[in-house]
This record gives sequence, structure tokens and C-alpha cells, in this order.
Amino acid sequence: YLDLLTNPFNENEWNHLSLGPSFIRLNQSAIRPVKHQEAEIKNEHKEITEKVHSHLIQKHSIPCKARILTDYSNDVFDHFNQCYFTPLSCKEQIEVFEQAQKTATIRQKIKKHDLILRVTDKGNNFYIGSASEFEKKAEKFFQETNAFIEISINPFNQIQDHVIQLLNRLRSKQFILQWQYNEMMPDRENSELAHLYFNPKTHKDGIPVRPIESTIHSSTRNISQFLDKIIRPIFDEKCASTTIIDGASLIKELLKYIKKGLVKPTTLFCTFDIRNLYTMLPQDEALDILVEFLQFYGYTKVKGINLETIRELAAIVLKENVFVYDKKIYKQVLGGAMGSSFTLTLANIFMWKWQKELVRRQDMTDEFYGRYIDDIFMTWNKSEKSLKDLLDDANKWHLNIKLEYSIGKSLPFLDVSFTNNNGILTTSVYHKPAAESYVVPFRSDRPRHVFVNVIQTSLSRALRYSSTFENFNNERRYIQLRLLYNG
Repeated sequence: YLDLLTNPFNENEWNHLSLGPSFIRLNQSAIRPVKHQEAEIKNEHKEITEKVHSHLIQKHSIPCKARILTDYSNDVFDHFNQCYFTPLSCKEQIEVFEQAQKTATIRQKIKKHDLILRVTDKGNNFYIGSASEFEKKAEKFFQETNAFIEISINPFNQIQDHVIQLLNRLRSKQFILQWQYNEMMPDRENSELAHLYFNPKTHKDGIPVRPIESTIHSSTRNISQFLDKIIRPIFDEKCASTTIIDGASLIKELLKYIKKGLVKPTTLFCTFDIRNLYTMLPQDEALDILVEFLQFYGYTKVKGINLETIRELAAIVLKENVFVYDKKIYKQVLGGAMGSSFTLTLANIFMWKWQKELVRRQDMTDEFYGRYIDDIFMTWNKSEKSLKDLLDDANKWHLNIKLEYSIGKSLPFLDVSFTNNNGILTTSVYHKPAAESYVVPFRSDRPRHVFVNVIQTSLSRALRYSSTFENFNNERRYIQLRLLYNG
């Protein structure tokens, strides 16, 4: 996706960029220095043999000094050497150097013209635009959400000490078990502040940005993962009736709705999404709702941890969220980190509370209500005006929760298109108008089964989503064209 007035790349460079982020250059390791290849062989050999040896020793009681393990290790090492150092043909060498040269010139032009290269949000293609204009989009996001404040001092050591002290205190008071303590303790040597980056939403007008926070080495990451692991299954079980998993699950629920005889020629569909849900959650209120949710379903402890301790652990994940962006340090004061595993669960639980009134009203009239994170699908058999009045009213239920809705007899939701055709529901695969027609290029240096999986997955989705043979045939032709387009 080119967000520039003129294209600075020549035809060859542009074609190379059009292969997308999933493309892997052919034989790219062949032009690396020998010492780098040897180091890569050593690392891959070590990783594979350690996993295989561990499995054979622990699961099959093979002695650690058995000859078969040594022979296997030697065979793997020889195989890697053969793969890495087998000479390429003249044609392959030329192709490798041409691709490397194209990559180098693309990098030079990106630097020369002050451009930015990003992967598109909810897509799998490259976005290329002006770095200064992209920065304005990021600044606009900061201003609109008011969820972040810039801080002048690096609080990393303070945060890590806070996390460790909290875990030590909880363990000393027997509020958490030893294995829980070990699982939540941060890696003191490799921990660092989180990093923020933005992905462009090319499928939306004005190309806004979505914040993604890389928290893989943050001090609170292990606590976040632990809380998500113990609380998400509770949410999934208790809220299954109002949770949409994917397009297929929504079709299944609507088929139940049809069997009740509730689909009429006048039945309306409604979809709406919550604006910037993750960055609009009031932190203290979200923590209170977390405790309320667990109490509502009869929990006084989760995995032996009392609710007060659960809240304390969740609070440190939310309130000690500090990250680096553009060489500046920010602290999040509203919502949770996009990229933190626990943020999704907390957002779902917050929406459980917000949607209660909507669910109650839908249940009273046997209408369907389902939510996929911040996207909601509803059916309606009253007037369109009464539905708009309800949604306009819902927009006032919480200061931070603002929704944007669409109403009609034919609407898309996720990757499915739903149509009420005079009282008969028809479904088909939906492709967003701005979506890139992209799959992994056939020229990519990937195992062949990857390309087989692409075809099987696409056809399987077409079968599950198409309510008529005509819709399936249309999607089958679309798949064929997309595969041809991607080589």
C-alpha cells in the first residue's frame, strides 16, 4: 500500500515489495559469511538435538549416553552442513545476488526519502508512507485517547523492584504457592521496558493507526500471562452464550435462531464496534469489575489465590505499564497494553458488565446478541428507529465506551456476509473492499506444505461460509484468481 503522491521505487523494486512480508528470499543464507553460517548451523543443531534428546530420555527412558543419540546428533550436523554448503548453480547464485541487491537499494531509498515501512493492520502486506506523516498519525492517536503521559525518568529499576517485592510479600504471606511465585517472577537479566509501534489501518478512511506494544521482555509479562491463563478459561466458560469465536460459530448460532422461526422478511441485522476499547478502559473500574465478575460466578479464590490478591496482581500489570516510543518514555494511565495477553481478558470482562442491559433486552425478545472482543452482532425484529434509539442510548452508558453502528438486511461481520433475503438467511465469505488480495507468494522459500495449507484453508472456509452453491462457486473463482495473482 503506497501512501505517497509519487512512487520512488522502480518496477523491479516495487514488484519485490509487492511480494509482502511473508516472502522469504531464496537461498539468502548462501551469501552470508561462512562464520555466520557455521554459527547458525551450531545454534540450529543444538536446539533440535536438545529437544529430541530430552524427549527420548524422559519419555522413552533411553540412556543419556546411548549410541543412538550420538549417531542422531552427528547425522543432523552432517545434514545441516550439506544444506548450507552445497554449491548453488550459476542461475541460483545470480538470482540470490539480484534479490539481495534489490533489498539493499530499497533500504537506501527508504532512508533517502525519509519513508516508513510497516505491515498493514489486519492485512499481510507492506505500507509505505512518509515517516513525518506517519508520526502525525501517531501523535493524533496519543491526543485523541489521552491514555498516555510522557515521563522524564526511566522507571525500569523501580518497576522491576516493585514487581519482585510484591511477589516476595505475597509468597511470604502464603497468598501464592511456590510454583505460582516462580511462574510470575520476571527474568532479572533479560527484562527491559516494553516498546510501542503502530500498524496502519489501510482498510479504514484516513488510514488511522493501531498501537501494538511489545511486552515480551517487560517485568510484568509473566504476571500478565499467569493471570490470563487462570482467568480466561473462566470467562470462556461463563460467557460462551454471548461470545463469538469466529465466523463459523456465528453462522452456527444464527442457524439456531432460524430454527426458532424468528427470521422474518423484516428482520434487521446490526453490527457495531467499540472505539479504541483497549486504551479506553478506566483502570480502577476495570479492576473492580474483574473482582465483581469472579464474585458473580461464585469464586472466592482462583487456583488458590484470593480475589484481593488477584486484584493486586492485575493492578501492577495495568499500572506499571511503561514503554519506549521514538526514544521517549511513556506511561499508560488509561486502559491496558495492546499486546499484553491479560489485556484482552480484562477487556472482555469489562464488556461483560457493559453489555448486561443489551443482553437482557435481547433475551426478553428472543433476539440474538454476540460479541467478538470489540465487535458486536445483533438481530432485531422491531422498527429500525427503535433500534437506533437503543444504540444511541447505549452510547451514553459509559463515558469511555463509544460505538459506531450499521443497520441493514445485508451486513458483513468479521469475514462473513449475512443477508436476509425475504426471510431466508444467506451467507458467503466477505472480503473487505480495501483488503489486499494477498497470500504467501509461491516463489517464497517456504516448505511446500505451507502452500497446500493456504489452498485447503481457503476452500474449507468457502464451504463452511457459503449457504448456496452459487456463493461457493463465486468464492472458488476468487481463490483461483488470488492464487494466480500471487504467482
